Amino acid sequence: MKQTPLALRMRPSNINDIIGQEHLVGDGKIIQRMVTAERLASMILFGPPGTGKTSMAVAIAESLSMPIRMLNAVADKKKDMEIVVEEAKMSGHIVLVLDEVHRLDKPKQDFLLPHLESNLITLIGCTTSNPYHSINPAIRSRCHLFELHPLTVSNIKMAVKRALTDKKNGFGKLDVSVTNEALDHFSQSANGDMRAALNGLELAVSSTPEDQDHIKHITLSVAEECMQKKSFSHDKDGDAHYDVLSAFQKSIRGSDVNAALHYLGRLIEAGDLDSIARRMIVIAYEDIGLANPQAGPRAIAAVEAAERIGFPEARIPLAVSIVELALSPKSNTAYKALDNALADIRSGKTGTVPSHLKDTHYQGAKDLGHGIDYKYPHHYKNSWIDQQYLPDALKHKTYYEPKNSGKFEQALGQVYKKIQQDKKQQ
Repeated sequence: MKQTPLALRMRPSNINDIIGQEHLVGDGKIIQRMVTAERLASMILFGPPGTGKTSMAVAIAESLSMPIRMLNAVADKKKDMEIVVEEAKMSGHIVLVLDEVHRLDKPKQDFLLPHLESNLITLIGCTTSNPYHSINPAIRSRCHLFELHPLTVSNIKMAVKRALTDKKNGFGKLDVSVTNEALDHFSQSANGDMRAALNGLELAVSSTPEDQDHIKHITLSVAEECMQKKSFSHDKDGDAHYDVLSAFQKSIRGSDVNAALHYLGRLIEAGDLDSIARRMIVIAYEDIGLANPQAGPRAIAAVEAAERIGFPEARIPLAVSIVELALSPKSNTAYKALDNALADIRSGKTGTVPSHLKDTHYQGAKDLGHGIDYKYPHHYKNSWIDQQYLPDALKHKTYYEPKNSGKFEQALGQVYKKIQQDKKQQ
């Protein structure tokens, strides 16, 4: 007999039952404020699969006792939307929860727009795509955009425990024994996807026979089989996670591409794309910097591609970028130079801006001696002329020391060295 999936049965019916997404539904946060004020506005909920977009949409509407209709922008036709609009005219208002909203074609969009304008329909669109890239501006401009974050291990564990004890929609009426190791595995291997965890739990419970005492025992091996992923000892919130992140960055800094890929793999298994992305971008500018300036933009592009396509394919652009970062020449001269300048500023070594560099875009500036004797570099050979730029107290200070690392910084170093030599000769 066909049964509604556990993940669907466990959808919250009230905004207060939503697990995670505290930045949207916590006390005083924007969606909670909408519900409290009973002023629901059209919105687009976007984020990775299994983060509860559709569940949140339904819970919001049900919290306000509003009539709901659920459609899919791909599977349902314009005729289905016309039916929803007719129902809205009869009832006065309807909340339309529209999955795959980024696939809404122009005829459907043109049909919906006037009804959004008149507030006959409140649209809650759900999508895994970035709405800034994928949603038509006409729809996007009429909706608030709210990003849902991947659920934490503790969020997933809470959902699994709730499903085990819920007597109406979960397994509360059954005698199910789940080991702590199995519970951890359901929570960790789901990679922030609540639907995946609940699907795995449902398969485990339904496929495990009862013992002589009518108890279903869910062990780690059962959880691994039902989640189709081996147990991996890595706690995203624990000290070991930060040790792996540290080893990840230091391996890239040390140009050990094999170690870098190993630690990347461990972070991917932990499902922590946010930390991977942040470290990659920091590394590209902190450790590689001027030695390979294109590493930064390419790392950002790889991160954006990974975020857009999601796991498991996200590993592909990440791997390409990590190999480049690990094998690139390394230079930290730019940010170290800035840190040296900041150290002077924070210790009170600033001084007054030289008069010839001061702003002249106001009446009376010249009377104060501002801008006089300023030499415009473009009027000189090589667009360079020796004049004082630093304040008097720091005029002989040197912050930047070029490094002979990578062709780009080598070229910058030659220019820097020539300028210093020319200054000495003048």
